[in-house]
Amino acid sequence: MTSATTTAKPDAAAGAPKGLLAALNQPKKVKEFTKKELVDMFRGLGSMLRAQINTADALKYYSHGLPNKTMVDALHHVREDINSGINVHEAFRRTGRFSETIVGLIQAGSDAGQLHHAFQSLATRLKSELFFQKQLKKATITPGVIIGVLTGAFIVSQVKIVPQVEEMLNGVGAKPDGMTAISFKVSHFTQAVWPVFIIAVITIGVTIARSAKVRNLILGFVMSKWRLLRLLIMSLRQMTFISTIKLLHSNGINLAKSIRVSANSVRNTPFYEELRNAADKYEHSGVPLSTAFAKYTSVDAQVTHMLAIGEKSASLDAQLDMLAEMYEEDLQNHMNAFAAAISFVVLIIAVSLIAAVFVGTFLPIFLMGPKMMQSGI
Repeated sequence: MTSATTTAKPDAAAGAPKGLLAALNQPKKVKEFTKKELVDMFRGLGSMLRAQINTADALKYYSHGLPNKTMVDALHHVREDINSGINVHEAFRRTGRFSETIVGLIQAGSDAGQLHHAFQSLATRLKSELFFQKQLKKATITPGVIIGVLTGAFIVSQVKIVPQVEEMLNGVGAKPDGMTAISFKVSHFTQAVWPVFIIAVITIGVTIARSAKVRNLILGFVMSKWRLLRLLIMSLRQMTFISTIKLLHSNGINLAKSIRVSANSVRNTPFYEELRNAADKYEHSGVPLSTAFAKYTSVDAQVTHMLAIGEKSASLDAQLDMLAEMYEEDLQNHMNAFAAAISFVVLIIAVSLIAAVFVGTFLPIFLMGPKMMQSGI
């Protein structure tokens, strides 16, 4: 009994370190390269392949002297895999630093013998995505920072400055009334709730940043209330996956697989599952592509209409190209309108916060000036 108990303890104790070691030994998630890095890389590789340089040598020449050592190491592994007989797309996939959409297009170009065209198409597409991504950040992050700074200034004025003004007035026996009394009440309320407000803002920000589900719920609600934002987001998503389908299909990938791979470009959005479902119905149920999109996705009616025309006239690539250009133009227009609307909203909020700081800090002094002078007399 005693020996059995004593021998069981070391086994149990040994189990904990093993579990801990297993957790510590789990491979870390590899970070993908940025769009800017990928644009430069695919441009360089595409130009060398177009000049009849083989893929392995192109990778060698591009990585030589490259300041990004992580990319140098990844391209070195790709080159080694290619020289050992592994397919180009599989060599890129094994690094873990390229998305399935990129790998799919590389495979399409390799299978069609047009790898240089695939690289150039990837550079063009990623450059377009990067451009709109920068515009979207510029339209949202800068106004957010401005509002955050002004909100902080308002809190500081209500917590630090206004109480000093109130104390000064109480010191001379001046009783606040009218706007002055309201200003002091606002200050008292701000002093009571500002820690809770700051904690709530930080909590909400962290939750939104870490949870794609929460982001989609909030974005879906705002899109249902604000038509311009809905048009902007829908144009961005549809341009992204339509241009990807066009690139894949025009490079020899069958349509069902093109749709599935393009779904990765809109992952964590409702379109992801919708596109994969539409691809399955199109491939296994025999329904026309336009019907699959109309029944199983939430794309615009214009998309299904043009897909139907493409199927009937055997011009699907041309229709996909036209749709991608159309949504890119719509996206630019919606982006400009969105930036103008955000700028106007930020201006209103900024003026309101500045006015609140002024009213809360200086108005009580101006209004109570005569009473302070009378108290001094």
